[in-house]
Amino acid sequence: MSEKTLTGQWAIILGASSGFGAATARALAREGCHIVGVHLDRKATMPAVHALVEEIEAQNVKALFFNINASSEEKRAEVLNALAERGVERVKILMHSLAFGTLLPYFPEETEDKAMRRDRMEMTLDVMSHSLVYWSQDLYRAGLLGEGGRVFAMTSSGGTRVIESYGAVSAAKASLESHIRQIASELGHVGVTANSIRAGVTDTPALRMIPGHEKLLEEARKRNPFGRLTTPEDVADAIVALSGPGGRFISGNIIGVDGGEDIVG
Repeated sequence: MSEKTLTGQWAIILGASSGFGAATARALAREGCHIVGVHLDRKATMPAVHALVEEIEAQNVKALFFNINASSEEKRAEVLNALAERGVERVKILMHSLAFGTLLPYFPEETEDKAMRRDRMEMTLDVMSHSLVYWSQDLYRAGLLGEGGRVFAMTSSGGTRVIESYGAVSAAKASLESHIRQIASELGHVGVTANSIRAGVTDTPALRMIPGHEKLLEEARKRNPFGRLTTPEDVADAIVALSGPGGRFISGNIIGVDGGEDIVG
């Protein structure tokens, strides 16, 4: 049996209950990493969260899940306090995979209520982008993020392209990439790396919220050199690899995990 690469380490996954976050939680747990999952789920989807926790704990690691608003300063403090109470001294991985934003056009042909407004824009940017900065800051100030730490943020090719009703989320993705570059620059001296992970089109609950997602999936299958869609497990495997010793000097990048999909016009 091969040795687990992350035994005894801790990972915080923002957006842990489904899609990329859930797949990464499973993959990291298989490598011996304890998982702190931050998610926001209603009663109807909580059974899937409980099943995920059971899967993680079956790997003989700890699973601490918090059903909270990840962009809340108060709730963020609760998570850090819980880690302190358990004697956690270092967080190896912080993954940002929050997908909670407003999908509306800027100039709708219908009523103004169907348009992007200031509050909707600010909420989207705060949750899907700026929250990464605040989590990173608090972890660093608490002494939890240091030498060997890894920060990952899920971006998409939509950050540089126009997709129907995706404007605010596109802005959030572009902003998220900028934040990652800044974190990489400012925390490099303490041995922390930060990278954006640009997945290909992936059939996740978040993608299914985008108007016209069926067409996006169809076109991606045709365009991808591998002849298939990217999966959450593809992303999870990449994050595990980058979290090992080989990823210690890879920082400040937008790393495509898409089988070459983005390079094909």
